[in-house]
Amino acid sequence: MPLPYFTVVPGRSLVAAVTMAVALAVVAAPTGARRPPAKPITAKAWVVVDAAGGRLLAGKRQHRRLPIASLTKVMTALLVIERGSLDERVTVPPIVTKVEPLLEGLVPGRRYKRRTLLWSALLVSANDSAITLALDTGGGSLRQFYDLMNARARRLGMQETTYASASGLDDRKNRSTALDQAQLARAALRNPTFAQIVSTRKVLTKWAAPTYAKEWVNHNRMLATYPGTYGVKTGWTSKAGGCLAIAVRRGDRSVVAVILGSKAIWTDMPRVVEKGFAALARG
Repeated sequence: MPLPYFTVVPGRSLVAAVTMAVALAVVAAPTGARRPPAKPITAKAWVVVDAAGGRLLAGKRQHRRLPIASLTKVMTALLVIERGSLDERVTVPPIVTKVEPLLEGLVPGRRYKRRTLLWSALLVSANDSAITLALDTGGGSLRQFYDLMNARARRLGMQETTYASASGLDDRKNRSTALDQAQLARAALRNPTFAQIVSTRKVLTKWAAPTYAKEWVNHNRMLATYPGTYGVKTGWTSKAGGCLAIAVRRGDRSVVAVILGSKAIWTDMPRVVEKGFAALARG
């Protein structure tokens, strides 16, 4: 298109005038120009469901069984919460200190409230906290706790899931699907205690000397950066890649989304969530 008419103003150079004219031409360019394509979702599998009824809104390879890293802790936490007596103290077994990375640095033989360990496992994904809770709930046996996890998964209709870890750190046989994890997140969020923990961005807690206090900051960045987010959990191992389960509310509608095996969870997830709300808008 021709450049807009311009007049050289005394005291201004011709170069400046031409520069202004070119800028005006760019602003006036047709709006129908093609935009560069959006970056593809890098996750190996993803899904987004209606939080209220569980209806599938969008997904890709949502039935593919994959390692789920620390999304495993959602089931661990749900079982502990459903057992109750969260203010009772449990003793840390020496074997827990052999978990790498420890993260929380629990002391063998020291007693901690179940509630404290729950916050630690869910907000900062502490493996030693998760395994201490699993041994406590499983009567001292991780294998027995895995049986409890798998039985609870079946009751929730998670037919494509096999739990073989309480933390997700060992993910050789610990497998699930994006769809199963979305259904688990929906069920867990109906529990007020679980929902409170995973929606909290940070919390200050008392701790034993010489630490005295700790501040836990939720690993789920979307609580702070993506409006409407109210959960759920992050996960990563070298084998599983990035994993993320999210719940997002807009007005009177909510979605739960899960991505597995992502190379970029913080850019993948918003695209997945938008697909869900777009499907809801279409009815």
